[in-house]
This record gives sequence, C-alpha cells and structure tokens, in this order.
Amino acid sequence: MHMADALISPTVGGTLWAVSGGLIAYCARTVNRSPRDNLVPMMGVLGAFVFAAQMINFSIPFTGSSGHLGGGLLLTVLLGPHAAFLVIASVLTVQAFFFADGGLLALGCNLFNLGFFPAFVAYPLIYRNLAKGHDGTRRAWVAAIIAAAVGLQLGALAVVLETQTSGISDLPFGTFLLLMLPVHLAIGVMEGLATAAIVVFVTHARPEVLPTASDTGARVSSRSGLLTLALAAVVTGGVASWFASTRPDGLEWSMFKVSGKEERATPGGGIHHALAAVQEQTAFLPDYSFKAPERKSAPAELAAPETEPWPAVRAGTSVSGLLGGLLTLALVCLTGVALRMRGLPCLRKSEATK
Repeated sequence: MHMADALISPTVGGTLWAVSGGLIAYCARTVNRSPRDNLVPMMGVLGAFVFAAQMINFSIPFTGSSGHLGGGLLLTVLLGPHAAFLVIASVLTVQAFFFADGGLLALGCNLFNLGFFPAFVAYPLIYRNLAKGHDGTRRAWVAAIIAAAVGLQLGALAVVLETQTSGISDLPFGTFLLLMLPVHLAIGVMEGLATAAIVVFVTHARPEVLPTASDTGARVSSRSGLLTLALAAVVTGGVASWFASTRPDGLEWSMFKVSGKEERATPGGGIHHALAAVQEQTAFLPDYSFKAPERKSAPAELAAPETEPWPAVRAGTSVSGLLGGLLTLALVCLTGVALRMRGLPCLRKSEATK
C-alpha cells in the first residue's frame, strides 16, 4: 500500500509530511521517557525484520493480487505505539530513498497510513481491549486479526481519500474505494494471522524482549533475544524474499482494475519532477534489484514476452533485503544516538548503574 507520487498533489503531500513530522517529534519525546533499557536495540532489530518481511508478498486467493505484512501492529504489540511509529517511519524512509518503494512526496502519506492507524487506533482501541495483556493466547489471536483488519481498512480508506483530494488522477472515487476495501480486508486478515503467530513465538521463546518483561528477571537474557530477531531478519531478507508473490499488491491491483494500468504517470515539472530526480539519484537498488544497464529495445514483433520467475533467486533481492535491514537498523540507532545527545533519561539511568 505504498503510494506513489503520481497519486498525490503537493498540497496533500506537504500536509501529510507536516502531520507525520509532528507525530515523529511527539513519539520521540515520549520514547525519551521510556524506562526500557533494551528499547532502542529492540527498535533496530525489529525495524530490520519488518523491512525484510515487507519484501515478501503473499498471494490473495481468487483475486490475482497480493499483500505483505505492514508491520505496524506487530511493532506496536512488541514496542508500544510511540516506538513503533518511529520504527515504521525509519522503514518507509529507507524504502523510499534507497529502493524507490513509495514516492518521496507521498512519504508523509505512507507514514500516516501505515503507521498511525495500527499504532494509535487499532492497537489501543481494539487489540489492547480484546487481548487484555494475554499475548500469545487464543484471545490475542482474535484481537490481532480484528485489529490488523481494521488498521488496513482505515489505511486503504485514507489512500483513496488522499488520492481523491489531490485531484491529479482520474481514478473514480466509488469504484476505487469498492476495490481497495475488500482486497485490503483480506490482506488485513493475513497480517493479523502473521502478527499473532510472531507474537506467540516471541512470547514463548523470547519473553525477555516483551514490554511486559521485568527489568530484573527476564531481560537478563535480552541479548540472546535480540540475536534471535536479528537472525530472523537476515534469513527473511536474504532468502525468504525469493519466494515473494509476483502478483501486483492490493493498491496496484485496484488501480489496474479501475484503469487497466498498475501505475499512474507522474506529472512532469514542478516538485514531482524535482523529487523524482532526487529519488533516481538516491535509489541505488530500485525495486529491490540491481539497476539494469540501458539497452536498445527490440521491435515489438521480435521482443520475447517477459515472465517473472518464481522463486526469484536473485542476488539483487538478497542484497536488498540484507542491506535494507542494515540501513534501517542504522537509522534507528542514529535516532537513539540523537535522543541520547538530548539527554535520554533511560540511557542516563543505565549509565549511572554501571
């Protein structure tokens, strides 16, 4: 559900940049007051894992479309809403600048759609009330499925509203909405199942990394828990990403059903052109693959039809998964350093007890 710049006007894009920037500042101040000693390392490794997990699209039966783990609800269950939003912001920023996944003008929209709704709506109003602190139980499975579905529905609705408000595409509101909501309902159910399964694993295998772990007990072995999550990120990005579905994602599928095209043409000139030029320079692995050398196109009658191999065992895919996870980890750690320079209370407390 990563929006491209072709759907967004400068006014809408700038407004959501400001809103998401304000949320980042608010979340950073809140994380400053967190007593969790392992919070920043947890944010880093989970950010790397979510980056890798978002590369794995799964097919949605009977639709011809696919979806991927958004990660917002999972991060919120394991980190809390404020830290989760900062991690999602890091993941989406790395994807946009270095892998051309989502536009730069639309980055604020993507942060809001994929981060705000699961962290500040679906989690506190649905998951927390239904699960009631019993992570890993049958109750938590139901809570995760419902919360993930609601979060994706709100995000899909926001995509349609932002597109309609921008007024630069010819996608009809009603038809676009009627396609976006059902397909993202299915994706939300799948995300809920994946979220619940991962939370169950963490609850039973590495409870020391959970927000509910005591400072003196389970967190003594938190280093091994972090290593387990880091290994999961490496395997997911380096190998499991080969098995991603080649079908278009829910947003691309919806646009194709409406207009016959999976992508819209980006307006020429102005801020769209300027940001596209910036992204072209920064995205050294566009679409999670090595840049292909420019070749003269063959005549249409001689050109062989291209088929997407599956599994896509490509060096570019593995490098993208590993490097993207590392860049996300680095960005989160830099955020932690910036907070430390401003006097992060939990870090000062930790240093005082050494």
